Amino acid sequence: MDRFPFPDDLIDAQREWHATYRALAVPRPRHATELRRRLLLLSVRIHWHPFWSTPAGWSPAARVELRRLTAAGERRTDAA
Repeated sequence: MDRFPFPDDLIDAQREWHATYRALAVPRPRHATELRRRLLLLSVRIHWHPFWSTPAGWSPAARVELRRLTAAGERRTDAA
C-alpha cells in the first residue's frame, strides 16, 4: 500500500524532472537552454500541483517520498 496516493501526472512530471536534470548534468549538454527551460517548467508544475493542497500532500515527507520513489525508478502499484 502506498503511503501517499500520488496522482499519475505528478509522478510522471517528477520522473521527467529527474531525466531532464540528468541530461543537463552531463559535461557540455546539447540544447542546454531548452533543458534549463524544461527543468524550470517541470519544477513549477510539480511545486504547484493540486495534490500538495490535499491532506496527504501537506506533509513535507510526501515531497521527499515522491523524489525517492521517482529517482529510484520504482513502479507505483495501486493496492487500493
